[in-house]
Amino acid sequence: MTAPSTSPPTVDRHAMIIAGRAVPATSGEWLTTYDPSTGEPLAEVPRGTAPDVDRAAISAHEAYRSPEWSRRAPHERGRALARLSRLLLNDIDQLAVMETLDSGKPLSQGKRDVQLAARYFEYYAGICDKLEGSHLPLDAEHMAVTAKEPYGVVGVIVPWNAPLNQAARAAAPALTVGNSVVLKPAEETPLTAIRLGKLALEAGLPPGILNVVTGLGEEAGQALVEHPLVRRISFTGSVETGRLVAKTAADRIIPVGLELGGKSANIIFPDADLDTVAASVLRTMTHSAGQICSAATRLLVHTDALNEVIARIVATLAKVTVGPGMRDPMLGPLISRTQLDRVLGYIKLGGQEGAISVTGGARYSDGDLARGYFVQPTVFTRVDHEMRIANEEIFGPVVCVLPFTTEDEALEIANNTPYGLAAGIYTRDISRALTLARDLEAGQVFINEYQAGGVETPFGGYKQSGWGREKGLAALDHYSQLKTTIIRL
Repeated sequence: MTAPSTSPPTVDRHAMIIAGRAVPATSGEWLTTYDPSTGEPLAEVPRGTAPDVDRAAISAHEAYRSPEWSRRAPHERGRALARLSRLLLNDIDQLAVMETLDSGKPLSQGKRDVQLAARYFEYYAGICDKLEGSHLPLDAEHMAVTAKEPYGVVGVIVPWNAPLNQAARAAAPALTVGNSVVLKPAEETPLTAIRLGKLALEAGLPPGILNVVTGLGEEAGQALVEHPLVRRISFTGSVETGRLVAKTAADRIIPVGLELGGKSANIIFPDADLDTVAASVLRTMTHSAGQICSAATRLLVHTDALNEVIARIVATLAKVTVGPGMRDPMLGPLISRTQLDRVLGYIKLGGQEGAISVTGGARYSDGDLARGYFVQPTVFTRVDHEMRIANEEIFGPVVCVLPFTTEDEALEIANNTPYGLAAGIYTRDISRALTLARDLEAGQVFINEYQAGGVETPFGGYKQSGWGREKGLAALDHYSQLKTTIIRL
């Protein structure tokens, strides 16, 4: 939630980072961000527009073409990224507070996101000097070699649910292969991205290699996708905006990575460890208040286990603590009034469609919670897979329970969605689990523990959940282009 402001500041102002300097917007305008736990103003950041994106792109292009980065010895690039990782960890307390106040997530979750951001830079720092090409045998008179090369300027647009984590997820592999980056954080949560830009300079990244431009998506974000010096785009966000980004990238004929929405399924069989199931549902509903694109918001439960699974989930959710992120509860607020209204609208729709809310179903309205954007964890039963709440991404602490009787029926329901980001399977039968994992239309499949893995495990979707892969070695293929050189001997 943001609003343009030209009045004298009543909260802290944070400049954006362009060409190694902290600068305001060319227009002199500022955006106000709000604390979702209270709805009160939190900070002001520059309202960057096309001229500011132009400054950042030119700076990134010049820095990329200089010998200080793309032609720097790979191990030296790696050392700079490793220093950035250490600086993030050294600054973890301040960054976690920034992330918590900005996004509303509990403090321990904010701290975990900082640790993950640091881990991305640590992981990719170790790969900088290990990017190898290949030798291709041709004939007695010729040989050929391949090499991974950078694109140049990479535009990175990240959402508000995990601002620092996702900024690092894209920037680290892009920088590893020698690109420069212009980062556009979400207008709701820009503070840790600005801090990341400052720490990158302290770590020894040359000025202009990592620029941070704050602003609105339809202004700064669109200008970034359209800029002629930007050679690749990484976008994480909604399907609607991702479609617009892809169309613009197609007009410019530049590659784009899209990590979009999800309506992921957890498939529960009677032989599953139901305590683990309940714990996984708890994580899905409380991590970032359910505002996670890969959250398992469809719970497909075998009819033989249906009543027991529902009872355990209800009992587990009854223990959820809720409050402002700085109190470090289990559940924090949604990001904004807009998102609050969206989630409450879907909860109302669920009742109208005939689903039954067995727990939750309303906004928290007691005491201090009434000031923020807090929604009760809500579990719907008697859900048909044709209902809107079972098909559309709600992006809040809402889960739909859908019964099934056979494996084929479970697979049909799980795949009956335009999304394909992630899925989970809970069973002690490993043959059943691996067969289902093979047939599920999802980019990541978890067996007996949801959202396992780490920075090493490639992440991305099928169908309308996007294309391309972040994380792991696979990300390097998307932030580099392959050159083949053929030599006559």
